[in-house]
Amino acid sequence: MNGLRAVVVCLVMACVTGMSPAAAVTPTWSALPVPAAAPPVTVSDLAARGPGEAWATGYEHAADGLRPMLYRWDGAAWSRDTTFPGAGEPGWLGTVQFVGEEVWIFHQHAGEGEILRRSAGSWSTVPLPHTLWVYQDFAAVPGAAWVVGEDDTGLKVLHYDGSGWTAQSTPDGVHYLMGITARTADDAWAWADTSTGTTVLRWDGTKWRDANVPLPPDSNVHTIVLEPSGRVTAGGSQYTDGVARTYLLTWNGRVWRTTYPPLGDTYTEAMVRGPDGALWLPVRSDRAFQSKYARVDGSRTTFSYGPERTGAIDVKPRALARAGRSLLSFGTAEIYGSKPHLMSERLGG
Repeated sequence: MNGLRAVVVCLVMACVTGMSPAAAVTPTWSALPVPAAAPPVTVSDLAARGPGEAWATGYEHAADGLRPMLYRWDGAAWSRDTTFPGAGEPGWLGTVQFVGEEVWIFHQHAGEGEILRRSAGSWSTVPLPHTLWVYQDFAAVPGAAWVVGEDDTGLKVLHYDGSGWTAQSTPDGVHYLMGITARTADDAWAWADTSTGTTVLRWDGTKWRDANVPLPPDSNVHTIVLEPSGRVTAGGSQYTDGVARTYLLTWNGRVWRTTYPPLGDTYTEAMVRGPDGALWLPVRSDRAFQSKYARVDGSRTTFSYGPERTGAIDVKPRALARAGRSLLSFGTAEIYGSKPHLMSERLGG
């Protein structure tokens, strides 16, 4: 009997020793309370500077229209910020960016666009040179900012250099820009609809050019993740016989590589590089009472679930951000018999 017990113990120890760290550790998400807003609510964006500061934007649906919604994470709890200009007036908040020590947020206020700037604990505004019909996206880095959209003359790319605004031209055949992101004042990327299909453009400090990114045929782009190392990852959908499947296209400094992780037709807008070096993004959950996240690390894709929510019929993380050694998510949860309200979850501590 003692001999058999020794054999069993040795086999168990061998199995444990042979497990990879990824297999031995199961990611665990925890729920974070969020102060209430007037449901239904819509989440626009989430950005984090580190474990002790993150901002989430969006809007709530009040009786008289949309109202901007801003939340701050201080490392311990979420709180609602109502100190910015126009907080109690109709409008909405979009993309949030960290620019040096400041926080910049796109704000649509009374039909006009502006940038909210938070510096040394107080807010100020940077108005746009003129009103657009549609405000598509916003990006900001030290020394530069862009707002893209359309007015009655068509596509508009508005560029801010710290002192004033100018309109930038794009290559011929570009109909409109669907999104924009930037690494530096001289390195911005945008994904555009053109006369020949979806195209990626790049700003080099002088002009916008076709970046010659080899997108899959019959595809679109949802997002582009730029990293300080120079790595670039584009995520989108490719359509084959009317069916969409998610693709990832990565530039490693030498070549572009396309992969098709098992993500179905996931919308990749919320994709981020996690503290573990893998790509993370929320996916459609097969459990109505739990959120679901995908972790893509090279050729391997794994999934994890958020905490169970009693009575939930639809849990949707809308945005992800790396916050130090953890991941934060922000989105909505619909409980049976009520309208969607705000939810937040964290992976790690």
